[in-house]
Amino acid sequence: MDDRRRAPPYPLSRLSSPGRARLAFALLALLALLAPPGRLTTAEETAPAASGPGPVYNIEIIVFRAAGALGGAEDWSAEADTRNIAGDESAAGSTQVGHFVAALPSSLWQLTELENRLRASGTYVPVAHTAWSQTASSWGTRAGFPIQRLGVDVPGLSGSVYLERGQFLHLGLSLTYAAPSPPPGLGAAPGTPFTINESRRVRFYERNYFDHPAFGLIALVTPAQGARPPGR
Repeated sequence: MDDRRRAPPYPLSRLSSPGRARLAFALLALLALLAPPGRLTTAEETAPAASGPGPVYNIEIIVFRAAGALGGAEDWSAEADTRNIAGDESAAGSTQVGHFVAALPSSLWQLTELENRLRASGTYVPVAHTAWSQTASSWGTRAGFPIQRLGVDVPGLSGSVYLERGQFLHLGLSLTYAAPSPPPGLGAAPGTPFTINESRRVRFYERNYFDHPAFGLIALVTPAQGARPPGR
């Protein structure tokens, strides 16, 4: 199959429980109410390595939690033991590490309408929304930025976000959210850490959904140079 076809905003292989499936498909229904942000060209899909710092990208993310139990109890302690690898590896030789350029003002955000819909849905509660510009790290480095550096200051939420460039662009994250009041149906005590560790290929102007029964993240990556204005 041609991998340039439009893919679902979540990985079907990760729907390992009915809870993950319900969370994903409920959000899909909400996303369907919004017009798709557009389709990229083949040139935008590929990101050949450059000898210098490389192009600058805008990244926007919304972190949200489930307002109610959309899944069942799982072994959350095993999940908490997953190693947080984002930013652990340091660059060596010609390996390139992404450079933080600037935070983006809310006037340039493109997911504000989606955040409003999440808030009004009664199913999801946005907990963080931020956007910034950066260059990409070399593929495989997992060199990213702590979310506090990206403008997120939410109690219980920690981790990193990284953008890597090889033949294609990949956005990865390693986030932990210690929810103060997890939905009762998850079988988790207050403060239980929930973790998302995932990296996936991204395309310009395409919303990407990282799923979990307790919380999730929607991300949008666009070129900083020549980017379409918000709402276009």
